[in-house]
Amino acid sequence: MEMETTVRASMNGGDGQYSYFRNSSGQRRGLELVKDLINQGIAEKLDVIQLLSSCSPKRFVLADLGSSVGPNTFFAVQNILDSVQLKYQSYGPSQKVVEFQVFFNDQISNDFNTLFKNLPLDRQYFVAAVPGAFQGRLFPKSSLHFVHSSYAIHWLSKVPKDLLDKDSPAYNKGKVYYTNAPKEVFEAYSTQFAKDVTSFLNARAQEVVHGGLMALLFMSLQDGVPCSPCNLEAAFDLLGATLMDMVKEGLVTEAKVDTFNFPFYTASPQELKVLIDKNACFSIERMETIVRDQRLSDAAAIKSMILLQYRSTCEGVISEHFGNDIINDLFDRYAEKVLDSGIFSESTSYKGAAKLFLLLKRNDA
Repeated sequence: MEMETTVRASMNGGDGQYSYFRNSSGQRRGLELVKDLINQGIAEKLDVIQLLSSCSPKRFVLADLGSSVGPNTFFAVQNILDSVQLKYQSYGPSQKVVEFQVFFNDQISNDFNTLFKNLPLDRQYFVAAVPGAFQGRLFPKSSLHFVHSSYAIHWLSKVPKDLLDKDSPAYNKGKVYYTNAPKEVFEAYSTQFAKDVTSFLNARAQEVVHGGLMALLFMSLQDGVPCSPCNLEAAFDLLGATLMDMVKEGLVTEAKVDTFNFPFYTASPQELKVLIDKNACFSIERMETIVRDQRLSDAAAIKSMILLQYRSTCEGVISEHFGNDIINDLFDRYAEKVLDSGIFSESTSYKGAAKLFLLLKRNDA
């Protein structure tokens, strides 16, 4: 029986209390941290004249993969286009103005209406939506000059079938994540992540022109740091513990928990390097690990992080499996459990998850 489950990891739509639009300041800070890295990469590694030599009129095409509903995608896109324009004009006043085309991509379940409703009124680029999973092909061959993706690639496209197979050593009974689980569970996650990244690279290799760039930002482990001392990993483990508490009270069935696994994987830089080198279509121009421990000083800040930030990103995956009726109760309980655990407190021994920035260049044929 087929038990591999496709995941639609869309962020909360709209602009309400629990929307991603209103609760993605943490992701915005990450984009601000890598802004200069992207600008430097464009200045040093992007040959705009060569890329546009065959285009008439001159048109630069950018795709943001996993754009969600904004506003962060608009910040990232504008920064890239400003940098490209600056690089193009640096070749001399004789260079004509470039037209910019931006494609916003996300899952078909993404709230594209909110995305387009909040487009900057003063934008100087053409826009289009491209719905679909970015692990596969989305664009014509050799049609993209630049690809950007932030806080998206760590989401798995599928729940590995072994996690749902009662006869498998990777059967993840009573848990929803790989933290403190048997090694077979972790291996199932890492194998699926490797498949997803390989598919992603293969698809982009066909779509990105030779000499084009990809700027990728996602959650990562520090090399040599196992998952268990990381507070992000521990937080997902506590989500499973919260659900099991609700099982004991008869609010959720045990079977529902046993068939749910949170589709998120934090790879190490070394894991990514191995996959990129094996693909061989892209060169690593820059790989930067940014460590910013997330330690919060008061209970209100911790509860707000879970009730608003975590909920805006995780609710869709959870409600798709468990339904909407338990969501308010679940996140109230979850916030208290995280608070009691102390994993985000200033005195914790848990390390914060790192942010990994990758600048990749499409190799010549």
